Amino acid sequence: MHFSFTEQQQEVQNFARDFGRKHIAPYSREWDLQGSFPRELLLQMGDLGLLGVPIPETYGGMGLDYLSEALVFEEIGYCDSSVRTTLSVQMSLVELTILAWGTEEQKQHFLPKLCSGEWVGCFGLTEPDAGSDPANQQTIARRDGNDWILNGQKVWISNGNWADVAIIFAQTEPGSRHKGMVAFLIETAGRDGYEAPLMGNKLGLKASNTSEIFMSDLRVSDSERLGEVGEGFKVAMSALDNGRMGVAAGCVGAAQHALDVSVQYAQERQTFNKPIASRQLVQAMLADMYTETEAARMLVYKAAWTKNQGLESTIPVSMAKYYASEVAKKVADMAIQIHGGYGYSNEYDPERIWRDARVASLYEGTSQIQQLILGRHLTGISAFV
Repeated sequence: MHFSFTEQQQEVQNFARDFGRKHIAPYSREWDLQGSFPRELLLQMGDLGLLGVPIPETYGGMGLDYLSEALVFEEIGYCDSSVRTTLSVQMSLVELTILAWGTEEQKQHFLPKLCSGEWVGCFGLTEPDAGSDPANQQTIARRDGNDWILNGQKVWISNGNWADVAIIFAQTEPGSRHKGMVAFLIETAGRDGYEAPLMGNKLGLKASNTSEIFMSDLRVSDSERLGEVGEGFKVAMSALDNGRMGVAAGCVGAAQHALDVSVQYAQERQTFNKPIASRQLVQAMLADMYTETEAARMLVYKAAWTKNQGLESTIPVSMAKYYASEVAKKVADMAIQIHGGYGYSNEYDPERIWRDARVASLYEGTSQIQQLILGRHLTGISAFV
């Protein structure tokens, strides 16, 4: 059992850390307040290879392993969870899904543009009545000759308003749930019947691009299908396996950030002529924050290792996502407590870290869904309908 990185993995981690601390962290508060970050940042990341870490060089990526990908998510998540969300949707949910399910023509056409940052991708699965129950798709795909006609709505779609390419899930046989699901890979520019207005009023991830998608008699060619008819649910679940690891790794970065600023604050803040770091209860909180962050990190690294070995990764990824998302919330909350009244102010990092971390136990499978996945694995009995 080895806990050291290869030279290449260490270089990727240092590279992502250096980029994040120079080009993201100094602006994260400003981006949070204005509700967006510049799209040009993605072009910068694309130029440096950070948008295509696990994608083969043949398709414009870096061709690295899943642990390298996790390290990038961790370092970017340390600096800004909104940017990390955009990055993990682009890389984990869109690029890796195209790599796994796309035709050679689709891979050649889409992946280089996505890896470079020239194009942004989104993942259109969630609907008003299809969140934790993704098989309950109400978006309908009706066959019309060599085309399909799509009608429906998606919500909470990260990157949706920016997206040049969207993976859209739909139902071909109403009421058949996962058996009739199909996925489409569509270019969004100039499409009649396709709209993606921004969604606002979010608690956190304010700088990330979040939208609804409305499809009204949207005509797509059968050549834009991703996988076979009836395989849409498998496409979605395989994508979520990748996406959940990105969320988990980003949560480790966010928790580490909350811990670091808390240690610094505890050393500097004085009460009764002593730094609060000398107080036993503050040290107890820091010890818990430290231990749980490290535990979450090890679960993420184990999940990445499992994927690198080509082993079944659903369970280790689910466990990592479940634990790391809960740890990020807990550690950020304790960071606010250590900062006292200042922790409640946006002049300090903990309140933004907490707001951003709160959604991690909701999207890409709530913590309760992860518990059911793990419970089914342990007992062999499904709690799902």
